[in-house]
Amino acid sequence: MERVACVWLPDWPVVADGTNPEGLRQTAVVAGGRVVACSAAARAVGVRRGMRLRQATSRAPELEVIARDVEGEMRHFEPVLQLLEAEIAPRLEVIRPGLVVLPARGPSGYFGGEQALADRVVATFAAVGRTARLGVADTVFAAALAARRGVLVPEGKTREFLAPYPVGVLDRTHLATLLIRLGLPTLGDFAGMPGDRVLERFGVDGEAAHRTARGLEARGLSTRTPGQDLTVTHDFEPAEVLLDPVAFAAKQLAMELHERLAAAGAACARVEVAVDLAGGRRLSRLWRHEGRLSELAVAERVRWQLTAWQESGALAQHGEGSAGGDGIVRLALRPEALSPATGSQGLLFGGRTANAEMEAAAARLQAMLGHGAVTRVRLGGGRGPAERAVRVAFGDLPPEDGLPDGPWPGRLPAPHPAWVPLQPEKARLLDDGGELVGVSARLELSAPPARLAVRGCPAADVSGWTGPWPAVEQWWEKAAARRLVRMQVVTAGGPAWLLVLEEGQWWAEACYG
Repeated sequence: MERVACVWLPDWPVVADGTNPEGLRQTAVVAGGRVVACSAAARAVGVRRGMRLRQATSRAPELEVIARDVEGEMRHFEPVLQLLEAEIAPRLEVIRPGLVVLPARGPSGYFGGEQALADRVVATFAAVGRTARLGVADTVFAAALAARRGVLVPEGKTREFLAPYPVGVLDRTHLATLLIRLGLPTLGDFAGMPGDRVLERFGVDGEAAHRTARGLEARGLSTRTPGQDLTVTHDFEPAEVLLDPVAFAAKQLAMELHERLAAAGAACARVEVAVDLAGGRRLSRLWRHEGRLSELAVAERVRWQLTAWQESGALAQHGEGSAGGDGIVRLALRPEALSPATGSQGLLFGGRTANAEMEAAAARLQAMLGHGAVTRVRLGGGRGPAERAVRVAFGDLPPEDGLPDGPWPGRLPAPHPAWVPLQPEKARLLDDGGELVGVSARLELSAPPARLAVRGCPAADVSGWTGPWPAVEQWWEKAAARRLVRMQVVTAGGPAWLLVLEEGQWWAEACYG
């Protein structure tokens, strides 16, 4: 059985640029209105990854909020990868900036064992002012969890190591919700189910999750036949010295790669991005794929990698946007670790569907404006109106949860609001004496509401209200638990508002017009 080592640099989105290396400032990196990473100082006051921005700022009023920049994270991560290649192992693969996987047997044998390898990794990064942890297990998934704790899982004990973890770590929200409702809250419980029953009840994706819970790789052995090469390449004549044309060519290559994979009935676990330079040098980097990246997402990662090489000096820079004095003569994408894939049904007699036309138009816009500029709105589960609208970059796979079946006690009933702001606006709901209206544990108002002030709108008298009604979310997880109450408030001669009270602060969550 192959042993896998995972190197994790904690809080990488926060510490990547080096301005807050020790996490002493209260900082949070945000994407899609949720915290994706936070500093140690922010965690000390209750901020957690996955929190909504509103909840995080209520716990840390002085929180420094930074919009996530994955391309910037990759630029700063490239020197880290070069350090790993020079000091630890020559071949690694990137799961995301801050998390790297490498085969454990070779490096551990060279340095004198897995513990010696872990010590070497920690010391190597400490010497350059970075904090790193290493975990070793029998699968990539288990090694990533082990890295967060800095533990080495004995060979053959991966299933036992995973058993106590909650099913939520599988990152399949809908599946996790169903398993909890079925009385299977841990990976150990899920792993104990018969494989054929899992496939019958949860499908191919559920079977892959079941393999993960059992301490096996999610996908089986390679399906590539001897001599079959699915690599796609693009040659530049003359050598290309600007990055934009190379990044544009990457989109076409990514499309060709997925077409070849589909024709072979395969999905790949990782993709190698490689460029050949006119001077004879070759640069390459492995990215984790797991069959979950669309062609547009692959192209975006190629662009991140090219930019990272440029910023790190791997491509000799000659002016802004330059790929180097040598120039790039070839770009190649090579899939690795192939496995059977499920497909989608096309038109019976061929031709291009309306969806294909839309995808082509979206791809052109993303080429001009960036991958995240074109999004789709998916209906999600939740109680509040903002929680149910999920924006997904066009070309990326939607979240696993989709629209959970519920139940959703406390969900907002129809009619639905006419306008939902991207972020809730601060509000003040006051009584006749000018005091803030509060809500007791018995859901009783401290006084009848008399006046409402919403940021950006003139204060108005309250003519009517309904509520409050409670919503208790994720009560089973202490760090993410939320308790809030909602009210519908009508102002005299003005709009009606949906208000939410959380940790003593009123917010205007939506407006009925």
